[in-house]
Amino acid sequence: MRRWHVMALAAGIAALAMPAFAQRPETFKGRLEWVPIGGTERNDVAGEGNVSAQLTGSKLSVTGNFSGLPAKATGAKLHIGVAKGARGRGGAVADLTATNAAVGTLAGEVQLSTEQVAALKAGRLYVQLYSEKGVQPDHSTLWAWLLP
Repeated sequence: MRRWHVMALAAGIAALAMPAFAQRPETFKGRLEWVPIGGTERNDVAGEGNVSAQLTGSKLSVTGNFSGLPAKATGAKLHIGVAKGARGRGGAVADLTATNAAVGTLAGEVQLSTEQVAALKAGRLYVQLYSEKGVQPDHSTLWAWLLP
């Protein structure tokens, strides 16, 4: 009987201590700035903003704000670059929501794969904001690299 009490007490202490050992969120931030442009596209790109993201386990929560776009925002997406600072070649990792205006916010939650978490920690994930004008072919306007 005494052995059972000791085991129950140990299990109770372990259960109470578990939250202390739970993963703490990692924070990533980025500044929304102009996507790469040529001289003829200068009128199609304007604005600025900030993005922050918290990684808890494999769940990434993204929030941000923007202002000064040349036209209404049409959306935002999370992408993986081929290297830090270099755009990706494939599709988006996830769609994010964005205010349909020249000033607003963006947000979203994404469950990342192990490969995507590694890309985030290596500085290869970025948020791209799109507007009605933006650079062809996809109307990209601003982007932000998520860095610790």
